[in-house]
Amino acid sequence: MPPITKPAAPPARIEATPPAPPLAPHERARSQGAARVLLVLALSALGLWILHGFLPALAWALVLAIALWPLYTRLEHRFPPGKHNILLPSLMTAAVALIFLVPLAILGVQAAREAHDVADFVRNAEANGVPAPEFLQHLPYGAAQATAWWNDNLGHAQAGSDLLHRFDNHSVIGASRNFGREVVHRIVLFGFSLVALFFLFRDWRTVRDQSLTACHRLFGPRGERVARQMVASVHGTVDGLVLVGLGEGFLLGIVYYFAGVPHPVLLGAFTAVAAMIPFGAALAIAIAALLLVAAGSAKAAIVVAVAGLVVTFVADHFVRPALIGGTTKLPFLWVLLGILGGVETFGLLGLFVGPAVMAALVLLWREFTEGHDETA
Repeated sequence: MPPITKPAAPPARIEATPPAPPLAPHERARSQGAARVLLVLALSALGLWILHGFLPALAWALVLAIALWPLYTRLEHRFPPGKHNILLPSLMTAAVALIFLVPLAILGVQAAREAHDVADFVRNAEANGVPAPEFLQHLPYGAAQATAWWNDNLGHAQAGSDLLHRFDNHSVIGASRNFGREVVHRIVLFGFSLVALFFLFRDWRTVRDQSLTACHRLFGPRGERVARQMVASVHGTVDGLVLVGLGEGFLLGIVYYFAGVPHPVLLGAFTAVAAMIPFGAALAIAIAALLLVAAGSAKAAIVVAVAGLVVTFVADHFVRPALIGGTTKLPFLWVLLGILGGVETFGLLGLFVGPAVMAALVLLWREFTEGHDETA
């Protein structure tokens, strides 16, 4: 009798997983918006990380473009650009380069000439010691004691040789290498600034329109007002700091020359740079007066000090506040804090970044406290 076989059980039926219900339109838009924001933030962070070494060069190019924009637009109206718009941006960029390079070349030649005197002083100090300065003999009190101390400690050959040999050769060589490396780095950044400045001159309309559109889309009408306020702050800072500082350096350089200050060209240039920082000109004036006192010209030192006080008082209390505060309607206290804080944080670039940030903050504060509507 054949074995009885049970019929095979039918295969188990695998039920398909039902597809996930589609997202609602508002949920899809929300997720896509979040992903887009994350992508933008990630790419922005990556771009800043890649460009962080060149950000100062780009910032300087932007500051120069904003400062020279009125002049460039006037030249563009008088000499309309051609099809490719290369000639006028190239000429403006070359002019900016010359404005920076020519004074540096003049100062370099002057410094090279003065280096001969420094070398003679070093050789004489090593052979005969450091002679007592003449002003010690004219001190109202303790002139004899101060002169005797100087002659006993620094006025003989052994003291001068010991003083010069305190400078370690390895330290001097290391400092020279660091200085040379820093100079090369600054030259490279300056070159990139000029390249960026050329493209800003050539495409300034596109950059302006896109920037204003982006500010309006991101922050509404208030963003556009803040951007215009920051641009006005840069204009006012250039007029109030750079031009006024150059004027102070020029006037005081003339005073240095007629007063007999040593190296009036170098000291006048240093005064112009120092005068761009509030209260910085006082340091240059003090150095000039001390050099005259050391040379025994006390009356000339008083003349330099008084002239410097008058020039800096007029510039810091009348000319500079009118130029900077009048352009941005920014109180001079906030201008001063923005300049000093900007210099401490960003170096020389902070002269322009600090006041621009303060102008934007003061504008936002005024609109907030005065109750301006966001869509106004």
